Amino acid sequence: MIQMSIPLIPADDGALLIPADDVTCLLRRLAADWLESERTGEMCGDERTVRDLANVLTELADQIDVACIGFTSPSPRL
Repeated sequence: MIQMSIPLIPADDGALLIPADDVTCLLRRLAADWLESERTGEMCGDERTVRDLANVLTELADQIDVACIGFTSPSPRL
């Protein structure tokens, strides 16, 4: 079972924000937990579906990382 604490950051408009690295970490840990549960027989569901869903979470985490890198990278000088 995954247990982690994720900090919430209040925005000026009252919305709560979560740091992207915490989101990607959560997605990857959840995917790994599913795969481990599938491996040990604790996961209800067929193996292929569990692996496919875990892959989707990992790919989503990768996409978030790429978007954040692009957002924080300096613009090329012309």
